[in-house]
Amino acid sequence: MNVLSLSERLSAVAAHLPKAAHFVDVGSDHAYLPCYVCLKDTTSQAIAGEINEGPFRSAQKQVKLQGLIDRIDVRKGDGLAVVEADEVKQVVIAGMGGPLIASILEQGKDKLGRVEQLIVQPNIDARVLRKWFLNNGFVLQKEQILEEAGHIYEVLVAERQGKDIYHGDEAIRDKELLFGPILLKDKNEAFRTKWLDYKRKLARNVANMQQAQQVDEAKLASFKKELAWLEEELDEC
Repeated sequence: MNVLSLSERLSAVAAHLPKAAHFVDVGSDHAYLPCYVCLKDTTSQAIAGEINEGPFRSAQKQVKLQGLIDRIDVRKGDGLAVVEADEVKQVVIAGMGGPLIASILEQGKDKLGRVEQLIVQPNIDARVLRKWFLNNGFVLQKEQILEEAGHIYEVLVAERQGKDIYHGDEAIRDKELLFGPILLKDKNEAFRTKWLDYKRKLARNVANMQQAQQVDEAKLASFKKELAWLEEELDEC
């Protein structure tokens, strides 16, 4: 693979890093993203973290091949265990489920003291990350949703400093946590595709629950509320 030709998903993630970034890429796989960033910006430095032996070796090989061993340190370990406290200014975690990314951030909170920016790309359940940011001193500043090869991806960027972009009303905030406060304003084609599919699945779940002998009323009420939100927002698309 030509590391200067990243997938659209990873290119979107990389685009949010500032010039002269000093970041860790957790679950870096073949270190494509750190190599891409450091080749594009000669002032950037990176740590490529990988827990599995095969991708760890592949990352080492790729970094050496690109002549970047003085600027990209490939380390083997779980999550943010690969960095020291106050070692990096940006954290990138891409290509995992939202709950797993949130767990990595939670378990590595002691490593985030100097971190100014979190860039995450959850494959599912971005809501749990929006909630984690709110509860842990990071302010959501940017969101992006895109479709690539039949898959929908979201990219979220949170920073230590910034203006709270959520609505003050609790009911509206709950909706924003699900859809994304920034994505709700844009509602591009990828947004519509993602939520139309989710709406169909949710409607089936609601119908099945209503026919069940024993019903979890709280869960059913939650699903119905989300279904109402979906109908409201998709009608506006």
